[in-house]
Amino acid sequence: MTPEALAALIAEVVAALTGSGALSLPDGLTPNVNVERPRVKEHGDYATNIAMQLAKPAGTNPRALAELIKGQLEQNAGIAKVDVAGPGFLNITVASAAQGQVAADIVAAGAQYGSNETLKGMKINVEFVSANPTGPLHLGGTRWAAVGDALARVLQFSGAEVTREYYFNDHGAQIDRFAKSLLASARGEAVPEDGYGGQYIHDIAAAVTAQHPDAKDLPTDEAIEAYREAGVTMMFGEIKADLNAFGVDFDVYFHENSLHESGAVDRAIERLTSMGNTFEKDGALWLATEKYGDDKDRVIVRSDGTPAYISGDLAYYLDKRERGFDLCFILLGADHHGYIGRMMAMCEAFGDKPHENLEILIGQMVNLLRDGTPLRMSKRAGTVVSMDDLVDAIGVDAARYALTRYTNDTNIDIDLDQWAKASNDNPVFYVQYAHARTCRMMANAADLGMAIPTDFDPSLLSHERDGELLRALAEFPGVVASAAELREPHRIARYLEASASVFNKWYDTRECRMLPQGDEPVTAANLARLMLVAATRITFHNGLGLLGVTAPERM
Repeated sequence: MTPEALAALIAEVVAALTGSGALSLPDGLTPNVNVERPRVKEHGDYATNIAMQLAKPAGTNPRALAELIKGQLEQNAGIAKVDVAGPGFLNITVASAAQGQVAADIVAAGAQYGSNETLKGMKINVEFVSANPTGPLHLGGTRWAAVGDALARVLQFSGAEVTREYYFNDHGAQIDRFAKSLLASARGEAVPEDGYGGQYIHDIAAAVTAQHPDAKDLPTDEAIEAYREAGVTMMFGEIKADLNAFGVDFDVYFHENSLHESGAVDRAIERLTSMGNTFEKDGALWLATEKYGDDKDRVIVRSDGTPAYISGDLAYYLDKRERGFDLCFILLGADHHGYIGRMMAMCEAFGDKPHENLEILIGQMVNLLRDGTPLRMSKRAGTVVSMDDLVDAIGVDAARYALTRYTNDTNIDIDLDQWAKASNDNPVFYVQYAHARTCRMMANAADLGMAIPTDFDPSLLSHERDGELLRALAEFPGVVASAAELREPHRIARYLEASASVFNKWYDTRECRMLPQGDEPVTAANLARLMLVAATRITFHNGLGLLGVTAPERM
């Protein structure tokens, strides 16, 4: 019995009590049953405060209501015992057969175990990374590559139709500086003021020159344009290749420049004007965002007729909504925190609902440590530590896991020595090894002619350690649902580590061994535990998959 199934059973009991007249609740009151694991294992498998929650609207005493619910619950074959504690808590012990059935249910669900349909029918756009093609991906972009992709996987696993999108900024001053830096390198000149340095600039400049030998000798304006066009294409091709190697691919690569060329900016302005949300002042066109909670109104078109930066944001958001997305996510770095207010105001100016149609997630900084000392420089990327530096040091799996293991609003210090270790001190190794152990156990069972039983007896999973592992596995769907609802894929990583610990304790318990010893015959209990191991493997496999981390069968 999963926590969700128990919560549903309790809700049925409350409904039955109400229907029989034993309990009186206001019409339309639907109990929100909260089921949790008690901190003290002697308090049962699960606990709920439903009696305390409903006592006041029912006009009764919490303990009296708890006793009423207890009497009904204990009549269910899946419930072994119910105790009333404190002011009205219900401590519930699940029958071993009902608990053991969880293993069979997981195996039956297979690759879909943990999925839900809470977001079914939702069309969601997740825009992440979106780094300017002016250099290799830095650690902030790498963090969003891991977290954004994991979030997209979690949302998909919760029933949503998800589009991964990369906003390709090929319009603006940064691209100009990049092109000028390439040309300076090709001509053997010093790095321009505010230009880009690093070996990659010299590499790309050399590649452009090899393709277009005469480009560096063109008049400067023409030469800059030649190096811009070829250099941006090369740099973005490299970024895409690095992301692909990192296990991250996008459904849409959206070019900022297309917004200006297609007339999308003008259409967005016309829409906002028709809604009464623009005004003219000092020869410029303004968006009235202050009335929607922004700290000030924003210029859309400057007095000289050129569009301000926010004009692209307006057009891009409207384009997403016109493509049919119900919810648009934007994942941004820590330096964009001030961006949230104006974007939410823009959302409302279009007649949409902030935090319903638009969500913005802010990620904090990532630092790499070696021997306790922060890494500050990358030979290839100059002053920026890049994705390549991280992946080269610890590999893709460890990098993705390390970056998704923490809440977005915390700075991360990644100890390269720790994350490169093949030991239990390395969280990703710890979880992957637990999965590999389940695979080895199942292979050993197959060698003995053991197969997952068709006549599985769940009551045989009656040892305390069996119960602990079953309850851990049963929590996975709830963890996935919470990760989707709260936009926190790190919850899955932490769940996997905790569950790996429970599994290892079970594995080390002699009474719970799965394989017969010596000449012992294969018993029904051995086969029952084979079902449990298969369920554990599926859970670890699915959880790692949601993080974009491989689930190796051998380590």
